[in-house]
Amino acid sequence: MESTITDEQLAELIRRTEHAADAYVRGDMDTYLTLVHHARGFTLLPPYGGPARRYEDRKEGVKASADLFKGGEARLEHVETHAWGDTVVVAMIERQHSQFGGLPDQDCSLRVTHVYRRDGSDWQLVHRHADPLVRQIELEELASLTR
Repeated sequence: MESTITDEQLAELIRRTEHAADAYVRGDMDTYLTLVHHARGFTLLPPYGGPARRYEDRKEGVKASADLFKGGEARLEHVETHAWGDTVVVAMIERQHSQFGGLPDQDCSLRVTHVYRRDGSDWQLVHRHADPLVRQIELEELASLTR
C-alpha cells in the first residue's frame, strides 16, 4: 500500500516534531500542544519505563508536566521513516538537554518512535515510545536493568 504523505508533508511533520520536542524540554507546553495533536486513545511508553499508558485526552497530562522542565534545547536526529496509507512511523533520536525534576541541566537524549495517523489534513500522534538507551550499554548492564 502506498503512502498518502508527500515528501514535503513528511519534512513538515518532522520539523513540527523537532520544534515540539524543543518546546517540551523548555517547559513550554502550550507551544508543544499547538505542534503535536494527540489522537484519542494515544498510548505512551515513557522513557523511565513501566507500563504503557493510554490517554483519551493528553492535554491535561502534558500541561501538568510544565513545571518539570526548564531551560532545555532539543534537536532531532532522524533515523528512519516508514509510511503506508494514512500511517507514518518515525524513528529518531531526540538530542536534548534540560533541567528537569529539579536536577541540574543535563543530557536527557532519548531514542524515540512516533506513530502518526492521518485525520483529514492533520497528522495525529497515536503512539510514542521513548527510552534513554541512546548510548550502547554492556550486556551485564542490560541484564541488571531487566532483573
